[in-house]
Amino acid sequence: MKDVRVWFTKKDECKYISHLDLNRCMLRALHKSKIPIWHTEGFNVHPYATFPLPLSLGFEGLKECMDIRLVEEYDYNSIKEKLNESLPKGLRVYDVTDPEMKAKEITYSVFKIKITSEEISADELYTKLDELLSKDEVLVEKKTKKKGVKEIDIKPYLDKYKLERNIGGAILEITLPAGSVTNINPTLIQKAVERYYSVDVYFEVTKTDMLNKNLKSFK
Repeated sequence: MKDVRVWFTKKDECKYISHLDLNRCMLRALHKSKIPIWHTEGFNVHPYATFPLPLSLGFEGLKECMDIRLVEEYDYNSIKEKLNESLPKGLRVYDVTDPEMKAKEITYSVFKIKITSEEISADELYTKLDELLSKDEVLVEKKTKKKGVKEIDIKPYLDKYKLERNIGGAILEITLPAGSVTNINPTLIQKAVERYYSVDVYFEVTKTDMLNKNLKSFK
């Protein structure tokens, strides 16, 4: 058997597909493709597929991946073509490779966020974002599985970013923790803006990369 990593984009209308529905969509495509993929054993037999880092609902992803296991050698380009034949327009496989890193090595996600607001001007929005990111403390409420809603300080995680003005608002490129221990979702920054400045903002989020602890791109 051979492990294979399938790389794909999740864009347009497909950004509103939940992770559960994405899993179902991919499993259907794998079934239709007739790729010699290993199937799980037991009562509910299905093609083996895992996703190293699920994407939040409503986010676009330019570098998503799915790990599958083949029972025999198979042309990688054929895997790409056959899967794309069965996937909706917003899901496109762009590469198939041997996995070089383990999923547990993912430590950060890189996001590009287009930020706008109908309540204040683009210049004022940029100024408030710049001020927020420069604060010594940024408190927000985060929902946790064990403790419910908890107030946390996300400032320590806002140290790898670039903020630029944009027509209508601002563009924030930021690297946030995305490992199994600490995971900071970009929506927490949105909550912080609304909490500190009492202004509604819209975040259009695209995940562009995943990194290991040494800030090397996940492969």
